[in-house]
Amino acid sequence: MGGVGMGGGLLDIYAMAWEHLRPGSSPVDWCEGNYLISSNIAEFVNTFSNFLFILLPPVLIMLFKEYGRFVTPGIHVIWVLLIVVGLSSMYFHATLSLIGQLLDELAILWVFMAAFSLFYPKRYYPKFVKNDRKTFSWLMLLSAIAATFLSWWKPIVNAFVLMFMSVPTMVMLYRELQRVSDQRVYRLGIRSTTVWAVAVFCWINDRVFCEAWSSINFPYLHGFWHIFIFIAAYTVLVLFAYFYVESELPQRQPLLKYWPKNEFEFGIPFISIRNPDSKDWLVYCSLYMQDYDPKHRKN
Repeated sequence: MGGVGMGGGLLDIYAMAWEHLRPGSSPVDWCEGNYLISSNIAEFVNTFSNFLFILLPPVLIMLFKEYGRFVTPGIHVIWVLLIVVGLSSMYFHATLSLIGQLLDELAILWVFMAAFSLFYPKRYYPKFVKNDRKTFSWLMLLSAIAATFLSWWKPIVNAFVLMFMSVPTMVMLYRELQRVSDQRVYRLGIRSTTVWAVAVFCWINDRVFCEAWSSINFPYLHGFWHIFIFIAAYTVLVLFAYFYVESELPQRQPLLKYWPKNEFEFGIPFISIRNPDSKDWLVYCSLYMQDYDPKHRKN
């Protein structure tokens, strides 16, 4: 009898697992019609619009090699997590399975928590953390683990919670931009905020006004969300990587540069690290720092 009971329990577990893996098991279904372009992919445009999440992080790993060596190798963890976000999102939109949805959302959650652990400005820490980044990182880890379990409770609300998390991030960005003297950094911040606003517009319209967009045969705004939110997310990460060095590592100077051509500010931004008295840094200051006075350099 015990063996029969155990076998029945295993069957129940397998059945539940299959139910979560089954295509269409997610309570979330975006505006794009299902299986219209391919009989094997539920939302074709929403699936392949994640291409930037796959293609650009390896380039960022290369560009941030110097940052990883002189500041923190943790920056590369974030770039790898962005790849995980892209792959998880592709799987979700290809299958619309509950497992796919949770993998997609949890990958985004862990990007947030990893970025907060590394770059959250200490001036915004809660008092009980006592300005200690290690303690704050443990707090973020425990929060991420708790949120991972809670995400199974009400999967339908997860996307809205993640969207809400981006709001205080952008408020912090606005405050940090008011403090910065580097006009290159300020301009990138304005562009990042604008792209983020466009991304949110696409997300809300696809979620709330699907019928209106379908009536003009354009149910693809969620695909554009993927493109715009990647651009906004990685540029915001670049900015907070800059702020971290500027505020917490006085022995280093961050330079915002662009690849493949540094003078072209619509390229791929990255952070180069220099010593405060290096020639590159002094030239950079004379070009981009507002009210720069060479007599009052960072010590």
